[in-house]
Amino acid sequence: MSSLPNTTSKPKSDCSQLAIVALGANLPSPAGAPAETIKAVLEELRQLGSVQASSLQHSAPQNCPPGSPDFVNAVALIAVDADLHPRLLLEYLQSLEQRYGRVRSGQEPANSPRSLDLDLISLGDWVLSDPDLTLPHPRAEQRRFVLQPLHELLPNYVLPGSQESVHELLLRLDRCA
Repeated sequence: MSSLPNTTSKPKSDCSQLAIVALGANLPSPAGAPAETIKAVLEELRQLGSVQASSLQHSAPQNCPPGSPDFVNAVALIAVDADLHPRLLLEYLQSLEQRYGRVRSGQEPANSPRSLDLDLISLGDWVLSDPDLTLPHPRAEQRRFVLQPLHELLPNYVLPGSQESVHELLLRLDRCA
């Protein structure tokens, strides 16, 4: 098992914050086919706190190289320690990606097929913008493969800084399709 992110030196509080993580895969990993990878990673995310996960959903690749396989997607809601900093959570998610075979050489084309993709969509009410991490995720509102599974869990949720609920965002995507 991989180690958890080190939160702070303060004693743990009884409070938690909600982390929303989007999971996707379209290549096999050491855990097996993409669906098995997602299921295995959801179990590992339980190290962070209680997890509620959407059903597994399939989506066609968007803006990916020609011939890219379809994705398996899900969203996890994780009640994490209130003291967990977003950058530490991001580091943990990236370590999981690496363990499940994700390669980030910087040489692969944008949106290349991958064994695991974990996107931190939001963490509590954090609003953050820097080169390595933007919260909430800057493209979450335009991605059906994020919104659809999130809608299954929290249809009335409004991302920090947004004006529309997940349900309203999906309706907008439907009108634009």
